[in-house]
Amino acid sequence: EEVVEVMNGCICCTVRGDLVEALKRLHKKVEQFDAVIIETTGLADPAPVAQTFFVDDDIEKMYTLDGICTLVDAKHIVQHLDEVKPEGVENEAQEQIAFADRVLLNKVDLVRGDDAID
Repeated sequence: EEVVEVMNGCICCTVRGDLVEALKRLHKKVEQFDAVIIETTGLADPAPVAQTFFVDDDIEKMYTLDGICTLVDAKHIVQHLDEVKPEGVENEAQEQIAFADRVLLNKVDLVRGDDAID
């Protein structure tokens, strides 16, 4: 079990090259994985991270992208989904949920009465 931390900035924008290199280094150390989990911040666009597994020929041979899992704050999701963004700016919450194969809800214990989604 090993944790590799990429510290040079936003993994979905500025350091995708670092992600590729980290994945290649991992593969050299351990050729057979049960799984590799990439955790991004709450504001990350999952598309560029997922593209990493298809754009780089070596990474595509070494790894299989099994899915995208998105963690959703049940207490605040409606507020984030309804946020009006400036022209040309994507709503990250909408993008993350639309891109996800699996959605995990947290903070469901904080949703009560009128806040609940029917």
